[in-house]
Amino acid sequence: MESRIELDRWLEGRGRVLLGYSGGVDSALLAVVGAAVLGGGRFLAVIGRSASFPESQWRQARAVADEFGVPVIEINTDELDNPDYQANSPQRCYFCKSELWSRLAEVAAGSGFDTIIDGTHADDGGDHRPGRAASVEHGVRSPLAELGWTKAMIRAEARRLGLPIWAAPAAPCLSSRIRYGLAVTAPRLRQVELAEAFLRKLGVQGDLRVRHHDDVARIEVVPEMFYLIDSQWSAIKSALTDLGFSHVERDRTGYRRGSLLPVAS
Repeated sequence: MESRIELDRWLEGRGRVLLGYSGGVDSALLAVVGAAVLGGGRFLAVIGRSASFPESQWRQARAVADEFGVPVIEINTDELDNPDYQANSPQRCYFCKSELWSRLAEVAAGSGFDTIIDGTHADDGGDHRPGRAASVEHGVRSPLAELGWTKAMIRAEARRLGLPIWAAPAAPCLSSRIRYGLAVTAPRLRQVELAEAFLRKLGVQGDLRVRHHDDVARIEVVPEMFYLIDSQWSAIKSALTDLGFSHVERDRTGYRRGSLLPVAS
C-alpha cells in the first residue's frame, strides 16, 4: 500500500487538480482516487468529446464517475478541424493532445485549478507516444508515471477499489485505427466505431482493433478469439461491407500494438 499512500500525498500537494479523463482504467483510477482524496471542491475530471472518442468509452467513463461520485464536466474538442491532424501522419497524436490540453488549460485558468494531470504510467515510456510532447509543452503532470506505477499495479489497485473496468482492455481513440496517410474524417471514424461495436456484440473479448485501410477493414483480435471471428465470418463480412468496406480480412498474426506504424527498413 506504500505506492497508494505516495499517490495520495502527491495529489494532496498539488492544490486544485484537473484530470484529463478518458474512462480507461488508468484515468479512471486517478478519477476515483482524486475525488476521494481531494473532494469535489479540489478535484475535477474533464472528458474531451469529439468524433474520435467512442460512444462506448464515454458511457464507461460516465458510469464509473457516477458510481464513485467523481465530479465530471464534458468539453468539445475540435482536433478534426486541424489539417495537420486530418493528414494523419505518425505525429497525429501530438495535434490531438495539443487541442485537448489547450482546452483543459482554459478550464483550469477559468476555474482556479493549479495542476492538470493525465493517466500516463510507467509502462508507457517505450511506446510511440508523440502526444507526450504536447503534454510537456502544456505542463501536464503524470503522477502514475512519476511514481513508477506500472499497468499491473494500476489494475491491482483498481480491482481493490472495486472499479468494474479494472481488467478492461486498452481503448485508444478511434483515429489510431486509421492507416497513416489516410485522412482522418468523421465518416471513417464512425465506420470503425460501428464495426468494433458489431464485433463486441458477437462476443469478441479482449483487445480488438478494426484497422481502416480505406476500402479494406483488417480485424485484429487476440488469438483466443480467432475461432469466434472465423465461425461468424459470413455475418462479419456482410456487416462490415454494409458499413462501406469493399474487403474484410482477419489479421493472421492477431492484435498487436502499433501495427500501423511504418516499419524501418
